[in-house]
Amino acid sequence: MFSSGHQAHQVDIVMIGHFARDLLVVGGQGTVSSGGAVYYGGIALARLGHRVAVVTRLAAEDFGRLDELREEGILVFAQPAEQTSGIENVYFTADMDRRLCKPLGFAGPFRREDIPDIEAKVFLVGPIMAGEVDLPLVEALAQRGRLALDVQGFVRVRRGDDLVFEDWPEKEEGLACVDVLKLDSAEAEVLTGQADMHRAVEELAALGPQEIVLTHAGGVLVYAGDRAYEAPFRPRQIAGRTGRGDTCFAAYLGRRLSAPPQEACRFAAAVTSLKMEKPGPFKGSRQEVEQYLAAYP
Repeated sequence: MFSSGHQAHQVDIVMIGHFARDLLVVGGQGTVSSGGAVYYGGIALARLGHRVAVVTRLAAEDFGRLDELREEGILVFAQPAEQTSGIENVYFTADMDRRLCKPLGFAGPFRREDIPDIEAKVFLVGPIMAGEVDLPLVEALAQRGRLALDVQGFVRVRRGDDLVFEDWPEKEEGLACVDVLKLDSAEAEVLTGQADMHRAVEELAALGPQEIVLTHAGGVLVYAGDRAYEAPFRPRQIAGRTGRGDTCFAAYLGRRLSAPPQEACRFAAAVTSLKMEKPGPFKGSRQEVEQYLAAYP
């Protein structure tokens, strides 16, 4: 559907997931905001100098929201849907680490024909909630290149007016396809029953992923090659909690294209710390990240 007589597009990372229109409620004040891994992760990658494509679904009346991605130089492939996906995030604490999430809309499942003829070093599957991407599509993408997957979009399930965490019934088949897995501490416990993050990532690695990126309140844990690497989040203030994990995973994958896991872990923690200081996606520069790393060796 997207192919032509020209050579296929070539990018560093293709991101697949719903573009969200979220409602963020902090201190009782609500703000409508763009969201989703394709938004937070896509803009961060573009700002860090990577060639990025986004494959997404949303309501036609919200297509204007995609202009922010295009202005960053991101290649956008969008399919119209009846609704735009979205989540109401109600934050209860000053550190923004406790929140209540409710679904606002759902843009429907991706079909195989939604994925353009595009060459990439990494295919990043970053769904917002379960139902966007099914196992056959995960398996098909794994045939096309290195597959990175955020398990949030497989364990965060719509149940009526609620979003609840449930184990991924097809996790063994799904994780067998995954090269780099992203999750947070709560999702790790849902998948393994382990509250200990180190034990959880070891169990998950046995199912197939070569690398695991686990975010938690204090920072990021990377498990690669039977070794664990950790780096703290050190924001000087917290004003942009939403999109933390999306930013961290994207920054890790981007840096990992040219650096070993330990260095990519530190780099991702630095980008995420800077992102958390301001609302919205990371709009800094590679130079800003390098200055941060020099200040916090």
